[in-house]
Amino acid sequence: MARVFVYGTLKKGQPNYKHMINTAKGLAKFQGRGRTVEKYPLVIAGKYNVPYMLNIPGTGHQVAGEIYSVDDQMLQFLDEFEGCPDMYQRTLMRIEVVEWEGKGGVGEARATAEGVVECFVYSTMTYPPEWVGLPYHDSYDSSGKHGLSYVLRESR
Repeated sequence: MARVFVYGTLKKGQPNYKHMINTAKGLAKFQGRGRTVEKYPLVIAGKYNVPYMLNIPGTGHQVAGEIYSVDDQMLQFLDEFEGCPDMYQRTLMRIEVVEWEGKGGVGEARATAEGVVECFVYSTMTYPPEWVGLPYHDSYDSSGKHGLSYVLRESR
């Protein structure tokens, strides 16, 4: 099992969350909520209003999201879904635990005691330079006050 931090359309209540609970794609177990230890720019970009975390550590905000424990099948699905490695790159990042529901294992106890876990995160180093000038968000909601509604893949 690997740990993945999701900050965009894969979170609970967001347009692509259905993939996280589709066991035909693999297993994803919600562990808790967290935020990046370092600051990153989270922007909503492109004609489909996709959330992107730009891999520019130290710029932007601590980004809020959800921590999942996933099996190899789900990790492979997420790589494909996120267009990895072309659109997004999967990298390890330190995530500060805000709320923890995960159970079991010495690693789990240590993670919650220290308040930080390492998770795979889909961020991008391959983006148009003008994206750096877009507004930065600390959390993503597809129907947020930004007014940039996400366009589902099936509707593109």
